[in-house]
Amino acid sequence: MIALAAGDWTAQLLEDQGAALGALAWRGQDIVAPVPPGGHPNLGFHSAFLMAPWTNRLAEGRITVGGQAYRMPINRPAEGHALHGFVREQAWTVGSVAGDAAVLSCTVDHAPFRCTARLRVALAPAGLHLALELTNDGAVPTPMGIGWHPFLTRPAGTRLRFAATTIFGRDARNLAIGPRPFAGMAGGDAVLDGLDTHFAGWDGVAEMSRPGGPDLRLAATGDWARNLQVFAPRGGGVICVEPVSHAPDAVNRPAIAAHGPMLPLAPGASLHGSVTLLLG
Repeated sequence: MIALAAGDWTAQLLEDQGAALGALAWRGQDIVAPVPPGGHPNLGFHSAFLMAPWTNRLAEGRITVGGQAYRMPINRPAEGHALHGFVREQAWTVGSVAGDAAVLSCTVDHAPFRCTARLRVALAPAGLHLALELTNDGAVPTPMGIGWHPFLTRPAGTRLRFAATTIFGRDARNLAIGPRPFAGMAGGDAVLDGLDTHFAGWDGVAEMSRPGGPDLRLAATGDWARNLQVFAPRGGGVICVEPVSHAPDAVNRPAIAAHGPMLPLAPGASLHGSVTLLLG
């Protein structure tokens, strides 16, 4: 575990468990729901983990590259999906650590994905900055994606605001369907509780007002500044405001890809996403 601190902020980075944020707090108040002692960041409504080389769901784990079909391991058997990629399951190599920042990396070698992820996490008195780069190390263009999945604490009365142009429905298997025009989010408990929805045409900014504070402002750039997944498990006391580079299962469904494609990444090319989480 890597401990970081700056100003009123503290964080714990779990390099052996997907480089997830096991905790993020401001003045001792949890901003990310912390992983309990003996817990795992991928099991339960806690932590903030990375998603790559795809995000959200691949239906039946299917992906086709260069005319060849592949199946990724199904880790959501009730739905029949491969969920959230591989990097959250891996130990990461620590490149450097300072009191307020760390740089880590990991590699994926699971056909058709051959890639390297590089992460920088930094705290400042203003808040958290996180940047992820994913590079195709393979010999052929390969669809890839990146995302960030934070379980932010959600006190009763929390309100979420953001601008986006498109909202999706979801089917019985929780796949995004039926994109339609959207006027933007400005909702509280009645809207958020139980929400699990994808949005496209996002402007890269989301704001949360929280009773008792602090209010939060999340701002994404690069490949994270167009698509957003929001997940607020019913009664869970958390909300996931997830910047992602593509829509769910976009690689298999052209109608969905029109609102956030998982484009083939050329050999040596990279995806780049960054996010800041500041006091609102």
